[in-house]
Amino acid sequence: MHDVVVAGGGPVGLFLATELALGGCSVLVLERDEEVTSPWKELPLGLRGLSAGSAEVFYRRGLLEAVINASHADPAKVGAPADAVDAPAPRDVSHFAGMGLDAADIDMTALPFRLPSPAMEGFMTSLAAVTSVLNERAIALGVDLRRGAPVTAVTQDDQCVTVTAGGGQEHQARLLVGCDGGRSTVRGLAGFDFVGTEPLFTGYVAQVAFADPGQLQLGFNPTPHGMYLRTPFEGHLGMMDFDGGTFDRSQPLTREHLQDVLRRITGTDVALTEVHRASSFTDRAMQVTTYRKGRVLLAGDAAHIHSPLGGQGLNLGVGDAANLGWKLASTVHGTAPEGLLDTYTNERHPVGAAVLDWSRAQVATMKPGPNAPALRQLVNQLLSTTDGTTFAYRQTTGLFNRYDLNSPHPLVGTSAPDFHFEDGTRLGDLLRQGHGVLLDFRGDQALLRAVKTRQDHIQYATGQARDDLGFTAVLVRPDGVVAWAGGEDLDLEAFEQAATMWFGAPRN
Repeated sequence: MHDVVVAGGGPVGLFLATELALGGCSVLVLERDEEVTSPWKELPLGLRGLSAGSAEVFYRRGLLEAVINASHADPAKVGAPADAVDAPAPRDVSHFAGMGLDAADIDMTALPFRLPSPAMEGFMTSLAAVTSVLNERAIALGVDLRRGAPVTAVTQDDQCVTVTAGGGQEHQARLLVGCDGGRSTVRGLAGFDFVGTEPLFTGYVAQVAFADPGQLQLGFNPTPHGMYLRTPFEGHLGMMDFDGGTFDRSQPLTREHLQDVLRRITGTDVALTEVHRASSFTDRAMQVTTYRKGRVLLAGDAAHIHSPLGGQGLNLGVGDAANLGWKLASTVHGTAPEGLLDTYTNERHPVGAAVLDWSRAQVATMKPGPNAPALRQLVNQLLSTTDGTTFAYRQTTGLFNRYDLNSPHPLVGTSAPDFHFEDGTRLGDLLRQGHGVLLDFRGDQALLRAVKTRQDHIQYATGQARDDLGFTAVLVRPDGVVAWAGGEDLDLEAFEQAATMWFGAPRN
């Protein structure tokens, strides 16, 4: 019997599997597709954006360089220079409803507790690039990968969960995590409630050949009848037709249909000579009411779906996996404090809900109608201000989420700054093995004695930091989230409470 079965071998499922394996769990991944990659995962159809927050997650596990290389991204545009003193301003802030934002308008002083890091920027990648890196990592860590094995049945009792996969083979595990996408089989079989809002549009993504591509402008182009998108990739086309989502998967997706929609939206007579690949989607925004039912949990699109506007889906799923992995491993090993696994829903559900609302707001801003140009103009003016651009950056970068950890301290619950010791060691280096870390910048003996009682779970690191941001010590969870921070007057009782909350009671 495995410790955990992960249903779904995409980026979220594979990253979760590597986190569990890093935590000493035996992991089985059941994936429906036979192959690691496909034309739908490769460029241009598999084009995705990794946020700075996701880049930080991969950096902390030693995977960032591999993902950058597989994505053919420019490393100089991702991390801060090695000798940087201040965290550099971002170079890109993506868009809102197709309206580009100027990174120069970001107020960096409104973004506290950031330090230079090898992961300061998001970058464009593909599903194939991320999946291939994580697949290799999973194999290296001993994860049992089974492809061509779609899940067909799920049952659970007080002892285990039984998963039936392709060919009728049964697998037992202590826990099951569904990472099997927006049409999650696990979600349905386990009986999760999935609630939200119905769609306003049918979206299309296609790789085509145009007879006269010059009629279509690059970028996002709103029109009185919808919106279309052309990227620099030859023949890469996106469209949003505000039909209430009625067409999506309701009939065959033919060249004639795509051409009719494109001509109506663009107001041109552009001709599609060939359609290589095409699919449809909607802006249906749904989320499960809880991320856990007994021994079954959900992550990624299995837990929440929304429109792809702004590229939040992959990043939201990576964040789920980073939050969940170490908590599951601690639960499997019997070292988890009471209620630890419940904090997964408590922390990640609000983040998912916020992303769904961000997606809904974009769709509402894009919806055609007589008042639409005025609304877009107003939103564009607001987002073009320093406060507006800074707000959008905070909402989308993934670096500034703050979990409610029952502490008023502004650093607690946030992603830890990449503290840099004078000997060259960074916090990101210390997090690679998936343990908690106590950074002690002045070598406090009381802290050292306290952490020794939890040395199996918390790594102790001491030394002078190049910039300690005014803190004397910081306790960081395995997912890089600050659990406690100390100032000049160390509150050892607060440290003990935080350490017990996340890593369990001290050993005698």
